[in-house]
Amino acid sequence: QVQLVESGGGLVQAGGSLRLSCAASGRTFRIADMGWFRQTPGKEREFVATIKWSSDNTYYTSSVKGRFTISRDNAKNTVYLQMNNLKPEDTAVYYCAAKYYSGSAYYTRDSQYDYWGQGTQVTVSS
Repeated sequence: QVQLVESGGGLVQAGGSLRLSCAASGRTFRIADMGWFRQTPGKEREFVATIKWSSDNTYYTSSVKGRFTISRDNAKNTVYLQMNNLKPEDTAVYYCAAKYYSGSAYYTRDSQYDYWGQGTQVTVSS
């Protein structure tokens, strides 16, 4: 089992920045990938970014590429999402997720992840 706790959400003006954190605990040695997803009311959960736990390989959805950066600190069992130049359309609940036992592919569907955090609200005002 892995427990994930997100933090760092809040209210920010358009053009501003936030950094989300996701602290993992439990059987973290089995984690192969970490991902960030987001969800707005009435919509399905949307993939944002993912990172391989044992390397610096990352992958982003096109709408955040160049603005968001996913990173990890294995010593702290923590993954981060640095969000710059935020836009009102980035407003959502952001979730981190962990996946066991992956290959070299990047995983972008929420059904592919094994554990989820409780989510943190990000609101971007115009």
